Amino acid sequence: MNARYASLRDRWRHIIFGTDTPAGRWFDQLLILAIIASVVAVTLDSVQSIHQRHGTLLYAAEWFFTVLFTLEYIIRLWVSDRPLRYARSFYGVVDLVSVIPTYLSLLLPGANYLLTIRALRVLRVFRVLKLAHLMEEANQLGSTLVRTRRKIGVFMFAVVVVIIIFGSLMYVVEGPSNGFTSIPRSIYWAIVTITTVGYGDISPQTPFGQAVASLAMITGYAIIAVPTGIVTAEMSRAHMVKRYERECPNCHRHDHDPDARFCKQCGTGLPRPGGEPD
Repeated sequence: MNARYASLRDRWRHIIFGTDTPAGRWFDQLLILAIIASVVAVTLDSVQSIHQRHGTLLYAAEWFFTVLFTLEYIIRLWVSDRPLRYARSFYGVVDLVSVIPTYLSLLLPGANYLLTIRALRVLRVFRVLKLAHLMEEANQLGSTLVRTRRKIGVFMFAVVVVIIIFGSLMYVVEGPSNGFTSIPRSIYWAIVTITTVGYGDISPQTPFGQAVASLAMITGYAIIAVPTGIVTAEMSRAHMVKRYERECPNCHRHDHDPDARFCKQCGTGLPRPGGEPD
């Protein structure tokens, strides 16, 4: 009995977590199609005319997919060697969060529309279609943002200070008669203006207020370039580090492309990132 149980569990583990078997590939492909279908169903249900005609069908489809994904999540926990580690992983959290809104809608009507978060599960397509190199690029971007978090944090603090100053100034200059009824509302105007969104629901009427608004707009364009430059510079630095991290064992030259297999100077095989020569 125990052997049969272990065999069944092992078989399901290879189907669910592996893509090296036909059954595993079919499972992942069908799962992605089900995820897309469930997101489309929820999206269509939010259209009033479609909801009136096919609301019952779409509601049934929503519960069908929710139960299906709930069973899938439970099976993933069952077959996983370390269930807690899977539950805490990115995909584990997304798998759990993608089924909660339907059950939550029983208490909070409308919460089921949050099911569109299931679209995150389509990220499995990178693993299914063997596009791991794209995930490596995404990881590089993520690590760049982590390394620049302090610089961006200081920059954002400075932006907040500038926004408060502009908002307070506009409150003094324009006042409640022109729609700037409080400093928080004036700060809202400053955020909309500096980010170049420009809703137009509040606008300065006095010449001095318009001059301040012009300065805020120019400041907004200058601000946009700063975080882009910070991230770009860090990505460039990381790329240069990759070029210099491998040394030719023969001529000891650095400055090789990350995917280079041979030294550009003497033709000797370069070591892999792990340290062993090709």
